[in-house]
Order: sequence, then C-alpha cells, then structure tokens
Amino acid sequence: MVSAHKPDGYNSVSPYLIVNGAQATVDFLVEVFGGVLLRRHADEHGGLLHVEVRIDDTVVMLADATSDWPSPGSMVHVYVADVDDTYRRALAAGATPVQEPAQKDDLDRRGGVRDAGGTTWWIATQAG
Repeated sequence: MVSAHKPDGYNSVSPYLIVNGAQATVDFLVEVFGGVLLRRHADEHGGLLHVEVRIDDTVVMLADATSDWPSPGSMVHVYVADVDDTYRRALAAGATPVQEPAQKDDLDRRGGVRDAGGTTWWIATQAG
C-alpha cells in the first residue's frame, strides 16, 4: 500500500542510531539479523551520512557519529525466531556479551549483546 507521507513498506516509527563505525553496524545487522540494506549515503571521505537496513518488518536507520553528533550509546529490542541461535551468531560476529539468554518473568527468553558501534541489542523469543 502506497502512502503519501512515508515510503511504501516502512513503519511509522524507526529507530535512528548514531554509532561509531556505522559500516560495522550495518555488517552486524546483515550477518546477525538477516538485515537487508535499503539505502546508503556516504560523504566524500566514506563516512556514512545515512543508512537504512530492513530487519524483518522494521527499518533501522543509522549514521556515523561525528563531533557534532556523538554516539549516545543506544539500546534496541528485537524479537527473533531463535534467541539462542541469534545470540551465538552475534558473538561470532564480534559482539560483546551483555546477558546470556534466559527465561524471564514474562513470556520472553531474552539476552543481550553490544556491537562494535556501541549499541546494545536485546534479543528475545516469546515462548508459548
């Protein structure tokens, strides 16, 4: 369905991450979450001004940190089909463990990793 106020296939809300080393984050999203690169705009020195990666039904937007726009160290929550497999793939892709997947007091089995750009990714699979 085409909408006049947003691109076709985009949600109304998308996380926008300012990270250190945006290309490494893009590579991480593709490798770990099966992300698909939609748009990539670089400056004359190769710095990433704006990138869009689709993960399942969501578009994540990001850019390289600069002196004017430093990285705030964001957190993003992602539901995946298999939290344990995704956690292992994230570690294999160079992520730092934050919390091993464990069943929580709700329906989620959840764990966390931090990528090289400084974003913490909380990954979960709902049981049931």
